[in-house]
Amino acid sequence: MREAASSCQRCLRTWKLADAAPSPLVEMTALEKTLADYHGAEITLGPHPIAYLRAGLARRGVTAAADLPKLANGARVTAAGSIIVRQRPGTAKGLLFMTLEDETGMCQAIITPALLDEHRKLLVGATGLAVEGVLQKRDGSLSVKAEKFWPLDDLARTPSHDFR
Repeated sequence: MREAASSCQRCLRTWKLADAAPSPLVEMTALEKTLADYHGAEITLGPHPIAYLRAGLARRGVTAAADLPKLANGARVTAAGSIIVRQRPGTAKGLLFMTLEDETGMCQAIITPALLDEHRKLLVGATGLAVEGVLQKRDGSLSVKAEKFWPLDDLARTPSHDFR
């Protein structure tokens, strides 16, 4: 047994690589790694892209998805996230349902046909969005009936699943 261990140590010494020269590239930040993940694979095992924006969003009064259930029905809220689903079912009288995902969970936003017509380019083209409106709780689900919104420009481009 001792001979086998000694033999393995000799092999490791033989195969040990010489110390490589330091990389000329600057080490990527955590955000740059996440952006590279989404650019190459459209997914990351690192932090959710919204996590990098959370401090700034909190300063603007944006509530994390996990905290929305703690608020009262009818409360004025602002939620934000990556847009992961856009749906506009034929039976919904022209409403657009948008699912926003942040680092804590998901939130549904409801956009009226008038707001969709007025802000179509933003609502269809944005990667992420902050939505301000009224919190609606019904039958165990919650959503934000949108009144105002703004794009999250610094967000990693994530794919959304859009349905009609």
